Amino acid sequence: MNTLTGVRTTRLFLFCTGTLLLGACTEQSKETVAQPTPVAAVETPASAIPSDPNRMALFGDLHVHTGLSFDAYIFGTRSTPDSAYEYAKGQPLQHPSGFSMQLKAPLDFQAVTDHDLFMGVIRAMDDPNTKVGQHPLGKELQEADTPQARSALFQKIIPLLRANALGSSNEGIQDFYDEAIMRDAWKEVVDAAERHNDPGRFTTFVGYEYTASGPERENLHRNVVFRGAAPELPFSVLMSNNPENLWDWLDTQRSEGREALAIPHNSNGSNGMMFDNKQIDGSPLSALYAEQRMRNEPLVEVTQVKGTSETHPLLSPNDEWADFELMEVRIASVLPSKAPGSYVREALRNGLVMQATQGFNPYKFGMVAASDTHVGAGSFDESNYWSKVGFVDGTPELRGSVPLKTPGPDGNVYASGSSFESWAASGLAGVWAESNTRDSIYEAFRRKETFATTGPRIRVRLFGGFGLDQVPGGDITTLYAKGVPQGSDLPPAPAADGARQAPVFHATALRDSASAPLQRLQIVKGWVENGEGREQVFDVACADGLTPDPNTHRCPDNGATVDITTCAFSGDKGAAELAVVWQDPAFDPAAHAFYYVRALENPTCRWSTWDAVRAGVPPRESLKATVQERAWTSPIWYSPEA
Repeated sequence: MNTLTGVRTTRLFLFCTGTLLLGACTEQSKETVAQPTPVAAVETPASAIPSDPNRMALFGDLHVHTGLSFDAYIFGTRSTPDSAYEYAKGQPLQHPSGFSMQLKAPLDFQAVTDHDLFMGVIRAMDDPNTKVGQHPLGKELQEADTPQARSALFQKIIPLLRANALGSSNEGIQDFYDEAIMRDAWKEVVDAAERHNDPGRFTTFVGYEYTASGPERENLHRNVVFRGAAPELPFSVLMSNNPENLWDWLDTQRSEGREALAIPHNSNGSNGMMFDNKQIDGSPLSALYAEQRMRNEPLVEVTQVKGTSETHPLLSPNDEWADFELMEVRIASVLPSKAPGSYVREALRNGLVMQATQGFNPYKFGMVAASDTHVGAGSFDESNYWSKVGFVDGTPELRGSVPLKTPGPDGNVYASGSSFESWAASGLAGVWAESNTRDSIYEAFRRKETFATTGPRIRVRLFGGFGLDQVPGGDITTLYAKGVPQGSDLPPAPAADGARQAPVFHATALRDSASAPLQRLQIVKGWVENGEGREQVFDVACADGLTPDPNTHRCPDNGATVDITTCAFSGDKGAAELAVVWQDPAFDPAAHAFYYVRALENPTCRWSTWDAVRAGVPPRESLKATVQERAWTSPIWYSPEA
């Protein structure tokens, strides 16, 4: 039987946050970490909420785990939904390893998205006065005083969860499965979101992570985000491990007045299943499938701590920036994850081909990013990075950027058995919305008027249309009136003097003043030619007065440098803003196409280099010393059909 088909109420799914083999770990106290006292928001009158008809850029995180997630709790996280929201609003939060985490600037919106699987149960197991706390694994949890002991316990639970995910066993799990605990935990999530929602200043969304998996650990996770009202209990992998059944449930919720959407993430670890050319049960994709998927999954998470899923060098060999922060294994394993079917740009191309040849497109995604933090606090800055999991990757030695004080049992100088060194300081979701409110931001999600960044708050924007070269100064009001923004569809090309016009694009990027200047602005084009998906990357604006080569469509090197002994970078190179009016030089009015913006900063030190600099050791040679932080807009699609 296909392990992903049907609805199986006893099916469970294994999710591990990244390592099965741990090196030496920092001691962790069992005492609960003090949490910030939640402060109730003062309701702002609607008339006093700032609003902009031309829309403002807002930044947030839609993928945040707290101690309610089973894996996060086992590895030391004691944060709550309340403390996660306080962190997002600018307050400090204590890391499981004991240091303080704090943002450079508050976020505009956030969703706490704890795992559906055993939400709150592991926390309850740590209490000997609960029924689940009387389970032998509960007693072991209560006595596990070190990270090594917690890791050993986690690996005892893994086989039970894994067997249930494959539908082969239910032994041992029901002993500590308690729906009442999960209902209480879900209520805690919902209540915290309502308590911290502050229209005009800070927006919260009720959410959770649907933690589905393929039979060989292929990642099929989704974050579910509600616009407003939420059900009494979320749809989980305990009900079905098939994401297509999640869409059925979301359709039902919508018919009952509860609007929500799902956001796939870490397609890079899906081994080709996230953007497959067939349904879960092996049947071919169809128009009904495409309609349902796009109704329920209009967005995709393109980057986060466990790697960037935009593209891969095997899929984009002519893109010099395609090898950015790749994690090429399946989640919680060392199994390789094949590239085809696992990356967003290829899915966008394949969607065009299906649209052109079959009349439907199941991969017409807008782009967002997130952190996937498991400590209640996103780590977005290369210079202030604490990875993801808790006390198992909370130090440079544990995440493999700095040599161990003594070689491990395997003789390795660096920590091994995990993929921590391939993780990234990323990322943030951006929206262009009229106001900082649930309705306005959620409508931006639905319009796909979104963008993604690897952490810096780069503001990127794209408009497309016909005749937009006549818009004076890129006037936003006129661009909305005469063109379409990112996430939208262009109409068929109009005729002029017997020929079809090429669309005109207005692309802009504004730097984050707390990060490096911008180096180049690019437009990534995909199109259908002879029944196949093609792509090309165009540099369309260059910093420092440079211009793209008309033959290669590349900006010359602007000479920006990084001193990897200090992490100082060029302060006299790059731009605060890049803007361009661009027309596709190879436009074919008969070909389906998409266009999106990618903006690149000057090079800066990667987090692993920062760790090495602070430790006074050379950067690890097998890791890239620098990165180019970046941002992406959602695409604009062109279709020749009326």
